[in-house]
Amino acid sequence: MDHASTAVANPEIARSLVAAGIRTNYHDVGSGPPLLLIHGSGPGVSAWANWRLVIPALARQARVVAPDMVGFGYTDRPPGQRYDMDVWVGQALGLLDALGIERADLVGNSFGGALALALAIRQPQRVRRLVLMGSVGVKFPITPGLDAVWGYTPSFENMRRLLDLFAHDRSLVNDELARLRYEASIRPGFQESFAAMFPAPRQRWVDAMASRESDIRALPHQTLVIHGREDRIIPLSNSLTLADWIPRAQLHVFGQCGHWTQIEHAARFVRLVGDFLAEAGADEPAPLTR
Repeated sequence: MDHASTAVANPEIARSLVAAGIRTNYHDVGSGPPLLLIHGSGPGVSAWANWRLVIPALARQARVVAPDMVGFGYTDRPPGQRYDMDVWVGQALGLLDALGIERADLVGNSFGGALALALAIRQPQRVRRLVLMGSVGVKFPITPGLDAVWGYTPSFENMRRLLDLFAHDRSLVNDELARLRYEASIRPGFQESFAAMFPAPRQRWVDAMASRESDIRALPHQTLVIHGREDRIIPLSNSLTLADWIPRAQLHVFGQCGHWTQIEHAARFVRLVGDFLAEAGADEPAPLTR
C-alpha cells in the first residue's frame, strides 16, 4: 500500500506492508542488488531523516530499501509493543521476506549497526556484505552524548543541544533543522515509544544491544566499518574493536566528522560504500584461521 497523497506533504512516508506482524513504513527506490539501510535511534528519527542525502545516489546502483524500525518514524506502534533486538531483527527479516528478498547487503547506522550485526550473526545466509557505521553492538561505557540522546525530553532547546553533539560541523546544525527534528519528536506516539525504549539507567541498553565476541569473530561476511573521528555519541573504539574482531573487515575513519557520517560527508560516504558493495570478489564465507 502506498501513502501517495500523504507523501506529497511528507517525504518520510512512503510505502507500507506488514513485516513480522508490524505494519512498516519503508522506502523502496532503485533497482539492482538489494541494499537494506537501517537507521539510528535519535529522537524524531525516521529512515528518510537518516538516509535522505544518500538514497538517491545509492539507488543508481542498487535497490535501496530503508524501513522505519518499530518504535521509530511512521511504522505502527501496536499497544504494548515490546522493543528489543529480537523484535527488530524479526521485523527486518519479515520485511525482506515480504519483499521476496533472499539476500541483501546491510548498512546499519549506530543502533542500526547493532541490529545489522545481530541479523548477520543469526541469519548469515540472508546477508551478502555488511557496512557498520558509528555502530553499537559491542559493550562500552555509555558516553555522556548517548545518555543525553536516549534521555531526550522534548523541547526545541534540548533538540538543539543534541544536534550540536551529533555533528562536528556546526554549520549543519541550524535552528530550522532543530525545529524540524523537535516537531518530529512530538508527533503522536513518537516520544512515548522513544521513552519506553531507553529508560534510565541506560548502560543496560548498550549492553543489551551487544553481540557476543565469539559470534562477531565468527562472521564470514566482507564488512566495511566506518566511523567519524570526532564522534561524541558512539566512541571510535567501538569500530576499532569491530574491525579487529571481524576477520574480513576493513576500517575507514572520517576526519573532521561526528556521528553523522552519511550527512557530514554524504558524497564521500556514497563513493566509499558504493565501491565496497560493487567491487568484485568472493562473497561466500572464507575459512577462518583464528
